Amino acid sequence: MRDPYAVLGVAKSASAGEVKKAFRRLAKKHHPDQNKNDPKAQAKFAEVNTAYEILGDEKKRAEFDRGEIDAEGKPRHPGFDGFPGGFRRSGGGPGQSEHFEFHFGGGNPFARGGRTNTQNIDPSDFLADLFGGFGAGGAGGRSKGRSNAPPRGSDLAATIEVTLVDAIKGGKVVVSLPSGKRLEVAVPAGIEEGQQIRLKGQGEPSMLGGQAGDAIITVHIGKHPRLRVDGRDLRLDLPVTLYEAVLGGKVEAPTLQGNVELTIPKHSNGGRTLRLRGKGLPASGGKPAGDLLVTLRIVLPDGADAELEKLAQRLRDEKQYDPRKAG
Repeated sequence: MRDPYAVLGVAKSASAGEVKKAFRRLAKKHHPDQNKNDPKAQAKFAEVNTAYEILGDEKKRAEFDRGEIDAEGKPRHPGFDGFPGGFRRSGGGPGQSEHFEFHFGGGNPFARGGRTNTQNIDPSDFLADLFGGFGAGGAGGRSKGRSNAPPRGSDLAATIEVTLVDAIKGGKVVVSLPSGKRLEVAVPAGIEEGQQIRLKGQGEPSMLGGQAGDAIITVHIGKHPRLRVDGRDLRLDLPVTLYEAVLGGKVEAPTLQGNVELTIPKHSNGGRTLRLRGKGLPASGGKPAGDLLVTLRIVLPDGADAELEKLAQRLRDEKQYDPRKAG
């Protein structure tokens, strides 16, 4: 066991208040609730407690300073009195057996009012002092003035990106939380951009024994090569030929459910939008299915085309019009 002054990081001239302040800071830092699965932190926590058992007790601190007890609170003089509180013998008269009573000292840091009987220790009292005044809420009003329910842990926020197919049909995505934990998230079918998924109990643990916080996962829908999300609708820019726009016809349009046949009316302008009902995001949470909005984009053939140029010249000369003129 190291020198208790060194363990708590205080000088030998430190006041009782300074010792107590140092102990609280280190106990909070190394408390097992904040360092799960870290044996080094647990060992450090035990060392800090032992040091405070000496320096937090005025009598024991004086005995340590005089060299009468060691860093574990044991008397330095030899003999059976190696236990911190020593022992006494009673009985032992003629025909009587001797009875030994051992007294363990230690100035327990969890004790209040100087009590050292570990059967009366309520660790929640100690935790309440460290982490904000929340007791265990025992019977008989022992925690009068405190909340009976310990505070829950903090929520954690994270984001995931899902494909448009997963947003439509649902799927599973792995998310990494700020805590380092990785979880598989079930994405419900029909989820919208920016919607959140709450994972109960997957947030930060409570330092005071309350419920763990939640993980709040915000969903973003990744880009699709052809389709765009617009609320519950999907949008598609569909290239069409000049003659399809003029003469009309039937063309295939891609959807997430497969290709469908789309009828283009005659004399359709570029930019005209046609609606395919029910081909957007599926119905979800009481919301109806969205639609697929198809916008026509007239595309000319690649390369020079003399006949097309002659047709355009004739239209310019004989059928001239100004589409930019209002009315």
